Amino acid sequence: MNAAALKELEARLDARLADMHAGQIDWLAKLVSFDSVRGNVGPCQDWLAGEFAARGWSVDSFTIDEVDIAGRPGASPVVDTDYSDAKIVVATHEVDDGKGRSLILQGHIDVVPPGAPELWENPPFQPIVKDGWMYGRGADDMKVGVAEMVHALDALRDLGYVPDARVHIETVCEEECTGNGALATLERGYRAEACFIPESMNGRMIRAELGSVWVRVRLFGKPGHVLGTVSDSSSATLSAYEYVKDLRALTAEINVEARDHPYFGHIDNPVKFSLGKIRGGDWLGSVPSWAEIECRISVLPGITLPQMRARVSERVRSTAARLEATVDPVIEWIGFQADGHVFEPGTEAEATLARVHKSVHGTEMETFSQTATSDTRQYDLYYGIPTLCYGGHGEGAHSPLERTNLASMRETTKIIALFIAEWCGLRPIEQES
Repeated sequence: MNAAALKELEARLDARLADMHAGQIDWLAKLVSFDSVRGNVGPCQDWLAGEFAARGWSVDSFTIDEVDIAGRPGASPVVDTDYSDAKIVVATHEVDDGKGRSLILQGHIDVVPPGAPELWENPPFQPIVKDGWMYGRGADDMKVGVAEMVHALDALRDLGYVPDARVHIETVCEEECTGNGALATLERGYRAEACFIPESMNGRMIRAELGSVWVRVRLFGKPGHVLGTVSDSSSATLSAYEYVKDLRALTAEINVEARDHPYFGHIDNPVKFSLGKIRGGDWLGSVPSWAEIECRISVLPGITLPQMRARVSERVRSTAARLEATVDPVIEWIGFQADGHVFEPGTEAEATLARVHKSVHGTEMETFSQTATSDTRQYDLYYGIPTLCYGGHGEGAHSPLERTNLASMRETTKIIALFIAEWCGLRPIEQES
């Protein structure tokens, strides 16, 4: 599509998306209203499957436990849950003799738990719109992206076009903890010549991202009655803070090493440590005999997962030796085991998105290094599918202030529609098979 044709389509999309805007907001609000935390994604996915079927797309709804992902590249361990309710939906637009390039549009509908209700001004799953923003858990991360990719296809259809290539519209779960949902779609056979994941990125595209390892350490104290002489090292719960202190020190060491990293050296302390959970003890009048900490540590591109796990394990063992633990800690890898990776420049998919971005915004598309983890590695790193992670403006992900900008939603929907037009090509609906 030449520049003039692209601008003409852009103008038509502007008009159509303005008419659709109120309906798109209502659709997103419905999506946000589902409490789709881990283990409760079924109702949300069932609603989406119905929405997709109503659009004439073929729909494959399945659970992760129906797909053999064990031992596959990108698989993370499944702990404290099963996948009998981990539902995935893949809708497919198919054409005969398509002239364009195939595409995956992917978004995750699982959300992190809302946490303390006292911190929310409004209930997390009762979205509200205020001053051009929608507030609610998942509004930004990343149900807005799902609303954008679906309504991009809706807008093109309303203008009389469908993609001239196969398009898979995927809504997955497990993005927030393992990435196994995205992996299940790939192992079920859904592949394409490019993948587009519209996470909220403030109009930028990810060039590199960190990986992540999640670890649980179960440690032991020297139990007894609190009337006795109790040292900090005797108490498993107090000892837990020593393990945390030493793991934070390891993170600081890795951040010193990161100063020379080609993609993260410009960021102060890009590697993050989080003590996500701590628990322990059984009785207030006893010295706690056990404690558990669950932690997340980032992984730089170029550091293998075995190398990172070895460093964490060595630091835990050295802490135990320093505290003269009588029983060795138990180390368990409980969720994300995700490599960091770099989206290599020069792909045609990126060039296509850059052209569309410049046509809409009049500026060159920016790329950046993300100090977090996304599903992109499953497609790009492990399966060789060029993957774009690009989206609009939002704030407060994983917090009680989570919100997404609704004007940006409309703008990003237009960009996705234009990307589809450029990448897949368009055919008039009367030619659709």
